[in-house]
Amino acid sequence: MSPCAGTRRLTCLLAAAVLVLGGAGCANVPSGGQVVSGRPAERAERVDDPYVRLIPVKPRPEWGPAQIVSGFLAASASFDDGHKVAKQYLSGETSWNPGLRPFVTVLASRITDPHVIKSSGNQATVRVTGEELGTITADGQYTASPKALDATFQLTRTPQGVWRIAGLPGDDKAGLLLTKDDVERAMRTVNLFFFAPDRRTLVPNGVFLPVVNRQTLPTQLVQALLTGPTSWLNGAVDTAFPEGTRLRRGVRIDKDVATVDLTGQARGGDVERMSAQLSWTMRQLSEIKSWRLSIEGRTVAPDGAGATQPVNGWEGNSPDGQVPPEGVQQSAYVVGPSGFLGTLESDRAQPVVTGSAGRLTRPAVAPDHQEFAGLSADESQVLVAAPVTGQPAPRVLLTARPGARFTAPTWSHDGTLWIVETKKDESSLWVRRRGKPPVRAAHWGLGGREVLAFRMARDGVRAAVIARVDGRPQVQVGRIVRSSGDGLDVGSFLPVSSELQDAVDLAWRDYGTLAVLGRAKRDSQTLPFLMPISGSAITSLGVGSLGEPRTIAAAPGAPILIGTRSSGKDQVCRQRSPSNSYSPWICPTPAKDPSYPG
Repeated sequence: MSPCAGTRRLTCLLAAAVLVLGGAGCANVPSGGQVVSGRPAERAERVDDPYVRLIPVKPRPEWGPAQIVSGFLAASASFDDGHKVAKQYLSGETSWNPGLRPFVTVLASRITDPHVIKSSGNQATVRVTGEELGTITADGQYTASPKALDATFQLTRTPQGVWRIAGLPGDDKAGLLLTKDDVERAMRTVNLFFFAPDRRTLVPNGVFLPVVNRQTLPTQLVQALLTGPTSWLNGAVDTAFPEGTRLRRGVRIDKDVATVDLTGQARGGDVERMSAQLSWTMRQLSEIKSWRLSIEGRTVAPDGAGATQPVNGWEGNSPDGQVPPEGVQQSAYVVGPSGFLGTLESDRAQPVVTGSAGRLTRPAVAPDHQEFAGLSADESQVLVAAPVTGQPAPRVLLTARPGARFTAPTWSHDGTLWIVETKKDESSLWVRRRGKPPVRAAHWGLGGREVLAFRMARDGVRAAVIARVDGRPQVQVGRIVRSSGDGLDVGSFLPVSSELQDAVDLAWRDYGTLAVLGRAKRDSQTLPFLMPISGSAITSLGVGSLGEPRTIAAAPGAPILIGTRSSGKDQVCRQRSPSNSYSPWICPTPAKDPSYPG
């Protein structure tokens, strides 16, 4: 007998059918989280790096029911030709068409070998089991849903004497069962960009996009953008493309210039805003350096711009807001040794507010530097004062209920102040718009949980939290939907990663990455990490003696700062070489509670 006979023959054939071709870069399936955004395009791996493509194997006439199911599952991981080969495993009565962007159930690893649990004449039932990680919906949104998988396939023997699948798990509209490895090979995490309610700031929306071949990737990316945001961000963001806008033809690339030709509906859209969304979305493709926009075959351009736009234009719409030019240091604030609010300059705390402002801890300065907020020493009161310079007397904005405390305050770019009042198994979100009294958010998705930290993203639409889930701190990201008037729905908080435990504080480093203090499962002490909110692997930041890290501060292009306590003294630590993630930490500043504006 051949060494590839039976099931072993199927395994050999499948193993021999993997080729390395040009295509898109890796997608990363979170081990326990929600994909809400990929890494910033200019700092991420390119989505069009080489990838491994599966050449599916057709069913063989001698295969039994279990082998047919194995072959079908393997062929399902190939997105070529509309799953043409996978459909050959089905009987003629089975109408299964997952489409280019199917519903996917993601499994932790290869499922158990399918086995026949019932057989009678020309009918058979095959069972597969495994560990489900989560699902990817048709709009590309990944949601964690860890649980056991137990699925059955119904098979029939055709008049030609071969076994085929007559019934899929669930129904004939079932999607795909793919392992984590299948997804990482065949799909890519990309960012689509939509507008925040201010109609100026872009918000990244991370999706999983199947890659069929290298040539179609630019078209797939733009089509996904025109489809609109995922269900997770729907209602929280806006698009400049009028309803019904489509591509007239695939995105064409001549040398390094792409042409995006839209249907006539685009005439009703704002050319500048459509251009910003397209530029930020297409900059993820390395071969596109510039591009032109056409509507019904006629080139259009924003006022004052040429027909061809640089792909890295529209920096004024950055999700990170106005980032200081290269070489210009972002201002950091600290609480100095005698309790003053100061700026951090050359590792020294320079007072900007003295006197009664010494009551403040966990200070947060508004993005326009016109106001600051903080907490009392016992975190039972929220204090605010303006202006930042001089000697303003902080006033009490909020006092917590008995047994409760406040998280460190955080600002959004429009000058709105956000604070969470929390105690065990309970929390409320307070929102204070400038010039108005604070109010509780009517719809707050974490009302039944203790919240340890809450930080607004600079786009004003997303928020990162540390919430206590099943007794352990968990990093999550949620979204903010604004309704008419002052209505707010702050919810849909979902986990980012399961790699960190015992997180104590976090900050947004940039629009796709969090800086987090916590412990990886292998660690015995609290350390700083970078956590991509795409769910990609976390990165440890350097080494050094950090004492007891308590707070962390981060901003785009700025050094990460840690407030720590060692031998009874407060210190602010930074990496010796901030541009090197592996650089050791030093603690030269006697101060505490570092923060960046916003």
